Amino acid sequence: MIGRISGVAATALLLTGMVACGNRHTGTLTPHLEQRFASEGTTRRADDLDFRYTTAPGGRNSRWEIRRASIVVTKSSVFIHKNDKIGLDITPATQRDVSVDRSADRIRIHAGRGQSEEIWSFVPPSDAPGWTTDIRSITNLSKGSRQN
Repeated sequence: MIGRISGVAATALLLTGMVACGNRHTGTLTPHLEQRFASEGTTRRADDLDFRYTTAPGGRNSRWEIRRASIVVTKSSVFIHKNDKIGLDITPATQRDVSVDRSADRIRIHAGRGQSEEIWSFVPPSDAPGWTTDIRSITNLSKGSRQN
């Protein structure tokens, strides 16, 4: 009987841990990054979103996965991150081809070309047209801009 109770308790603890891991906060930034974004003028920020991350879209080696991350949009950058881990950082100095498009409420940020292309696709918490306009203003500033 005690063994069965211990097994049930262990299973409950494991399930609780799995749920907690899936709901971890992703928006923590270093003081340096917080200062950077404050000086750039943050226009939009959303934490803990589900991004569909796709590599080599449309190709034979295309792959995708859901990644929980956060996004900060300033007057001069788009920054997707999971706490200290950088997923995408677009600035006026970005050399990669970058663009943004929207379909209904889903926004797709494209970076790179061909086999090296990646897409970060997400649904913002509100105002998808406004988010798209703000992100597009940054992608159009970058050296690798694909005008859209």
